[in-house]
Amino acid sequence: MATFDALELRLVIALLEDPRAQIGELSATLGVARNTVQSRLKRLDRAGVLRAGGREVDLAALGYDVLAFITIEVSHRELDAVIAALRQQEQVLEVHEISGRGDIWCRVVALDTHHLQSVLRSILRMRGVIRTETSLALSEHIGYRAEPLLRHLAAGARH
Repeated sequence: MATFDALELRLVIALLEDPRAQIGELSATLGVARNTVQSRLKRLDRAGVLRAGGREVDLAALGYDVLAFITIEVSHRELDAVIAALRQQEQVLEVHEISGRGDIWCRVVALDTHHLQSVLRSILRMRGVIRTETSLALSEHIGYRAEPLLRHLAAGARH
């Protein structure tokens, strides 16, 4: 795994904020030369960090090799507070209120299983969290996608 410096990470953030940003705009935003932006983009691209033209980041390429899905059972009076606390956890990528078993589902990343254990402990310490259930992602076979659905809709189908 390659190590990335603060400039490269700021460049990734800038691309997430504006995937259509041009080299000149990125250069001005980051306060570096255009050639520096171009060379850093090439390095990020070669390392596989940027996917889908800069709209997606492969967190595994940045060292976050563990992806987990956590179902959280919550005291309903504390639901909003738990969601607010989850928002403060940088390893939490996504949070959904769900039906069925549990009340909240979230996607988290970690550097390794020890780091995941630390993340889980911080979630369990949140006021209102009753219990959690964690599933580890072993491999991705179909990543998030919208294109097949959009193609179906564009063809005039609704179901």
